[in-house]
Amino acid sequence: MQNFDQSGSLKISFMAVDFITKNDLLLLKAELISELKGLLLSVNKKQQKDYLKATEVRKMLGISANTLLNLRVTGKLRSSKVGGIHYYRYTDIEKLMTSNNL
Repeated sequence: MQNFDQSGSLKISFMAVDFITKNDLLLLKAELISELKGLLLSVNKKQQKDYLKATEVRKMLGISANTLLNLRVTGKLRSSKVGGIHYYRYTDIEKLMTSNNL
């Protein structure tokens, strides 16, 4: 459909075009990933408890109850027992994971 102005002349309009290069997309991707990492780290720090129960530790590490018991007995992972429940410090679990001593 053609557009005409009041005098009956053909009205031509031009559309501004912006070109996006592959480099622009790569920069956008890097910025998005950086922002998402920052958001995830801040959310994880807010939600993380200082001490975890044995079931939470087993789920986090993907190990059985016997493996967790073995880590505790061998001294690779310390625990505190309160009312019959073993609690594990989150920082100790992080150290164990980074040292690859599982």
